[in-house]
Amino acid sequence: MGAVGQVFDAIDDGLREFLVAQPVFFVATAPRTGGHVNVSPKGYADTFAVVGPRTVAYLDLTGSGVETIAHLRDDGRVTLMFCSFEHRPRIVRLYGTGRVCVPGDEDWADLSGRFGAHAGARAVVVVELERIADSCGYAVPRMDLVAERDVLERSHVKRGADGLVAYRTQRNVASIDGLPGLDAHHPG
Repeated sequence: MGAVGQVFDAIDDGLREFLVAQPVFFVATAPRTGGHVNVSPKGYADTFAVVGPRTVAYLDLTGSGVETIAHLRDDGRVTLMFCSFEHRPRIVRLYGTGRVCVPGDEDWADLSGRFGAHAGARAVVVVELERIADSCGYAVPRMDLVAERDVLERSHVKRGADGLVAYRTQRNVASIDGLPGLDAHHPG
């Protein structure tokens, strides 16, 4: 790693290693006009991938909302932020335009195959990067990872495929601002 506070042309091997090593990252989106800005934490070590030098993707799991998907379909703007909580401080932000790939889309099998199997997989978010930058992260606390939480995965398994479709139909059809999210009865 070089000096912090720089802008990168592409994700090189060192940057890739840093990104995939982080146990959590944050996704920020907003609707085109008005509405709520959303920031979502994402976890599970096998749900983020560097697809190319200026393309990343993550497996989007069923949750109580659908803000990121709705915002990407409305506007496309997205920022992913990765923080090091270990000895060496560092923050990396990936700015770009995102798109949503769902089961049934032409590239679903290729994209979803880059991640571990998760019962609640509902989409893959692909981000074409426009800016890749890091900063110091000197104020980010040092913390030790105890373990990944398995609560979400257990919940998805317990609901089963039909239960997940029903849940998504109830909770993931529209954002909190009323923007379209997932289609009703989405199979993902």
